Amino acid sequence: MNKAPSDKSEKRPSPAKRAIFCACLVLLAAGLAALGTWQLQRLAWKRDLIARVDQRVHAAPLPAPARAEWEVNAADDEYRRVSAAGTLANDKETLVYASTALGPGYWVMTPLMLADGTVILVNRGFVPTDRRNSDTRREGELSGIVEIAGLMRMSEPKGSLLQSNDLASDRWYSRDVAAIALKRGLSAVAPYFIDADATANPGGLPVGGLTIIHFPNNHLVYAITWYGLAAMVLVLLLFILRGDIGRGRRE
Repeated sequence: MNKAPSDKSEKRPSPAKRAIFCACLVLLAAGLAALGTWQLQRLAWKRDLIARVDQRVHAAPLPAPARAEWEVNAADDEYRRVSAAGTLANDKETLVYASTALGPGYWVMTPLMLADGTVILVNRGFVPTDRRNSDTRREGELSGIVEIAGLMRMSEPKGSLLQSNDLASDRWYSRDVAAIALKRGLSAVAPYFIDADATANPGGLPVGGLTIIHFPNNHLVYAITWYGLAAMVLVLLLFILRGDIGRGRRE
């Protein structure tokens, strides 16, 4: 028995549905292209940021912002070369876990007491785990008035990506200025800290100058990806429209 010929027109979506589908493809392509354009804007911003930071890092050090200039932010002030003079409160140092090119260990965060009564936390540098106890590196505890030069850094609140700071147990995974100041009973503390430069300390510890400045810049790759996806959607749309035109002519 021969089967009746199938009606292909019944399986074909209605013109209204096809129009809606094509409109969705247009919107999708526009959205993907917009994401590509946004990534190009981010690329320009990132390149400008890298240029500005490079200029700051290689500039001559300026005095660290005083209390009246404490309205600082990462975009304008991070990685500025600064210097400050005062007395190190070595008995109030805080050890912050660090993983560096020298291996695992700790940053030594020490309050620098300035003449005007304010305090700046200074990351004096890295010490290995077996030298975390200050008794093993007394020669590195500078006394009297000292001048610290280095890079200005913004506070790192709460902790690292994987672990939170624990004030009660005095365990630190990020350089949270406000929390460290609270734990050590410090007042009038600057909202930033200084990463000390590579000037050698007596006894070789702490080791300063280990700041890593790296800004991932994959925005061009992302832009090409978004634009490529937008182009694929447009090709699909063109294929559908050409098929509709061809069917219209045959009919």
